[in-house]
Amino acid sequence: MSIKDWPAQERPREKLLEQGAQALTDAELLAIFLRTGVAGKSAVDLARQLLGEFGSLRALLEADLAAFSTHLGLGPAKFSQLQAVLEMGRRHLAEGLRRDSALESPQQVRDYLKARLRHEPHEIFGCLFLDTRHRVLAFEALFHGTIDGASVYPRQVVKRALAHNAAAVILTHNHPSGIAEPSHADRLLTTRLKEALALVDVRVLDHFIVGDGEPLSMVEYGWL
Repeated sequence: MSIKDWPAQERPREKLLEQGAQALTDAELLAIFLRTGVAGKSAVDLARQLLGEFGSLRALLEADLAAFSTHLGLGPAKFSQLQAVLEMGRRHLAEGLRRDSALESPQQVRDYLKARLRHEPHEIFGCLFLDTRHRVLAFEALFHGTIDGASVYPRQVVKRALAHNAAAVILTHNHPSGIAEPSHADRLLTTRLKEALALVDVRVLDHFIVGDGEPLSMVEYGWL
């Protein structure tokens, strides 16, 4: 049966308009993105099949082009559309951060860093550069590494902080393993960066580690 033949309150698009996007299942949200099904399958049926093949919505969203395109109903055009949607989401979160103080909106900071770093297959170290009112001036991914580490140079962090005329920074990096617990090296690096930035009157407000789940705050654990 075509989705057009379903009762109106069960059609994903009408359900979204009536109840809001949060009321939809993963398959229904994906069906709206897909727009159409394939021969013998409605968009919802196809979405359910794809979620089963990938294992989860997150795995589908984080698949590279090669893996994405091997599945029925998907290809470079859909991949491009999906990447555009994801990037719009990241930019929306970034705009929200720029309007408010990062210290007054800790959940916005976490949400942005998750969107920016959690899907990365290799470790990335970056900084949120903040003004005197702790509003975000910019985010920069400064160092790219391997699956289990990235070399970080305090001199370069200081240089970029001065370039942005930042008064404070929030440090961040991801753990591709998904485990957000900081290593001994992470804690030593944080201390070195705090000392280096203090020489140019830039405060380190926090260091977030992004893994699965909520990013870990070193300040909240008393490590900074």
